Amino acid sequence: MGNGFHVQDRFAAGAQYIGGKLRSGTSGRSHDVVNPATGETVYTYELAGPADVDAAVAAAREAFPGWSGATPAERSEAMHRFAAVLAEQADDFAYAESLQCGKPIKLSTEFDVPGTVDNTSFFAGAARHLEGKAAGEYDGDHTSYVRREAIGVVGSIAPWNYPLQMAAWKILPAVAAGNTIVLKPAEITPLTSLMFAQAATEAGIPDGVINIVTGAGKDAGEHLVGHPDVVMTSFTGSTAVGKRVAEIATATVKRLHLELGGKAPFVVFDDADLEAAVNGAVAGALINTGQDCTAATRAYVQRPLYDAFVQGVASLMETVRLGDPFDPSTDLGPLISHAQRDRVAGFVERARAYATVVTGGEAPGGDLADGAYYRPTLVAGAAQDSEIVQSEIFGPVLVVLPFDTDDEGIALANDTPYGLAASAWSRDLYRAGRATREIKAGCVWVNDHIPIISEMPHGGYKASGFGKDMSVYSFEEYTQVKHVMYDNTAVARKDWHRTIFGDR
Repeated sequence: MGNGFHVQDRFAAGAQYIGGKLRSGTSGRSHDVVNPATGETVYTYELAGPADVDAAVAAAREAFPGWSGATPAERSEAMHRFAAVLAEQADDFAYAESLQCGKPIKLSTEFDVPGTVDNTSFFAGAARHLEGKAAGEYDGDHTSYVRREAIGVVGSIAPWNYPLQMAAWKILPAVAAGNTIVLKPAEITPLTSLMFAQAATEAGIPDGVINIVTGAGKDAGEHLVGHPDVVMTSFTGSTAVGKRVAEIATATVKRLHLELGGKAPFVVFDDADLEAAVNGAVAGALINTGQDCTAATRAYVQRPLYDAFVQGVASLMETVRLGDPFDPSTDLGPLISHAQRDRVAGFVERARAYATVVTGGEAPGGDLADGAYYRPTLVAGAAQDSEIVQSEIFGPVLVVLPFDTDDEGIALANDTPYGLAASAWSRDLYRAGRATREIKAGCVWVNDHIPIISEMPHGGYKASGFGKDMSVYSFEEYTQVKHVMYDNTAVARKDWHRTIFGDR
């Protein structure tokens, strides 16, 4: 895997992909892509500046008439070819994703890459199914119908936790609907976003439809969001940065889609399958080293199961294997950076003053000392209003709290500013059904936590943002709905004209 794939050679021309070609940034500042498992630099490139954003937006604007004017079948066929190219290059994508993120290779090969190929195939089909209300004579004298039209140049910003999947989530619905796009990936993880755009070109998607600018948020990101020729912004990242994006976008009356932070509750009722809940909690908390905005972060366990749950989760966490991301047996890789590892460790260290660290709570030494590793961590005994319960940690840390009544469990689940995802664990259909209705989150799983599918939407409530990624619901973000109305009477003077002049 990765045999023959050399990052410096592949991206020797630079980390900006504009108008179908790689080029170097013009900010005058360089940036290193670092393998967080070793601390080694794997690629150095010139960051994008405002001029690169301008060039990318111009390329997207030039490509828009042709791409939006293509038939849905033509766009669909190009995107089916795109999915095939991605599948052919799956090993290279998995290698690059693990290299820049520290993801275990089994996660990249079994989750990130196939999920992206599937998402591309889904939107290739969805490109032919833009739906609207049926044409009809709703007032008797006119025929009305709805057109869905592409909105123009989209400027999107993606995070570093799932660089390939997030690039796909931003790009695919936009281009399937006939838009063109400029994507700014996180500057620390640009490799697979660039490869994604290159694969689109190989598949025959026209130059300028998909552009990548890799730069810092203050320089490239803010300029992209505020650009007068960008008509819509989609952002995935922290709630704090999302607020800044919203300020810039609304100043120019742009359409806005925000997928922000999360603090997903994991609610275990006393009739739940304990073994399933324990396994689900560990998997849901530790996927991608906990760097997932839908990760299980707050386990609320009804008191009869609480002690056994704590013991079971702690025991299972202690079997999780930290190691080289490219070793197929590695379960947990490093965090994205030493700075992020230290941030996570800070939450846990501060929590020791008011809670108990049941297991974990430390960085490993030995062969892993140079990487940004942190052991799977379970914290118990924290108060509901404590920092570790209320704030997004974004690391391999699960906090567990007891509850007594169903009312209390659901109330606690809703008691944070966030509302992206949640899960409820119960064998009782009515109990689980109540949880799905009353927990305020964009996705509520029952007896599982984490799975996503291309056909279903992803997006949040409350401080977790608004709008949807994936599924046909995402087209609501990327299309303009136009009402067209034809007069059917051929009468020059309509009855309603009397409200302006004359009598009946």
